[in-house]
Amino acid sequence: MKFIALLFLPLFIAAQSPVIKNEVIISENIKGDLYLPEKSNGNLVVVIAGSGPTNRDGNQPGMRTNAYKLLAQSLAEKGNPIFTFDKRIVTQLITGKADESKLNFDDQIEDVRDIIRHFRKDKSIKKIILCGHSEGSTIGMVAAQGMADGYISLAGPGRSADLIITDQIAKQAPFLKESVEESFAKLRKGETFVLDKPMLAAIFKEDLQPFMISWIKYDPSAEIKKLKIPVLILNGTKDLQVDVPEAELLKSAKPDAKLVLIENMNHVLKEVASEGENTASYNKPELPVSDKLVSAISEYLKAFL
Repeated sequence: MKFIALLFLPLFIAAQSPVIKNEVIISENIKGDLYLPEKSNGNLVVVIAGSGPTNRDGNQPGMRTNAYKLLAQSLAEKGNPIFTFDKRIVTQLITGKADESKLNFDDQIEDVRDIIRHFRKDKSIKKIILCGHSEGSTIGMVAAQGMADGYISLAGPGRSADLIITDQIAKQAPFLKESVEESFAKLRKGETFVLDKPMLAAIFKEDLQPFMISWIKYDPSAEIKKLKIPVLILNGTKDLQVDVPEAELLKSAKPDAKLVLIENMNHVLKEVASEGENTASYNKPELPVSDKLVSAISEYLKAFL
C-alpha cells in the first residue's frame, strides 16, 4: 500500500494549479483579478473586455462563457501574470450607480490607462501588454499609445463602430438601413436627436447617444498606425460578430503587425464545428478556449522575455 501511495503522489502534486488569483481594486470603477503564476516572467497581460456589461470572467446577462477567466488561467500557467477586470458599467450596476446617459467611450480608455499606471508602480512587473477583445480592441489600441509595451487585438474591428453597425442592420433588416445611416450622420456631427423608430432603441435611444458619439469618432485602422510597439492581430474563422476582413483591414493599416487567423475559433474564443455549436458556446462556460489562441499569444509574448 505504501508503494501505491508513493506512486500516485506525483500525480496529485501535478494536478495542483501553479496559479494564484488575487482580487485587485485599483479605483472605485476598476476591480479585477490578477492571475499570478508560481514563477512569473514579469510580463503582465491586461485583458480588456468587449461590448456590453461584460465582467472580468467574460460573462454578462444572458451569456456565460468564462472566456477571459479560461484564457487568463491558460496564459498564467505558462508564466505570464494576467489581469482581467470588470468594465466600469458592471461595477456601477453592482453598486447601483449605473447611468446610461453618463457613459463615455473615453472613460473606458482612461480606465485602462489607470490600470497601466497602477502596475507600473509594481517593481515585479517588467512589461505591460494590452489584449483587447472586440470593442476592447479599440479601447486598448488607443490606451496603448505611448503607454504599453505591446498590444494584441483579439477579434477587433478594423472600421469605426457606425460602419460596422450599419452593415449588421443592413443584413438583418434592410428596410432600416437608411434610418440608421441618417442617425449616424447626425451623431458624427455631435448632434443628438429624438428617436422616432423604437426598433432602433438599442442603438439610438436618447440616453445612449452621447456614448455613441464618443465611440464612433475612433477609426481602429487609423489608431493602430499610431502604435510603435509589437502588435499581434488575432481573429477566428468562425467569428459571427467580427469577420476576418476586419482583422485584415488592421493588418493592412499596420503592415509590420503579425496576423494570425485561428481556424474554427468563434467570437467567445471557443473552437466550434457548426453553427449550432457556435450559438450554444455562448452559454457553455465549461468549454475551453482555443488551444491555438493560447499558443499564438504565448508565442508572441516570448519576444518580451
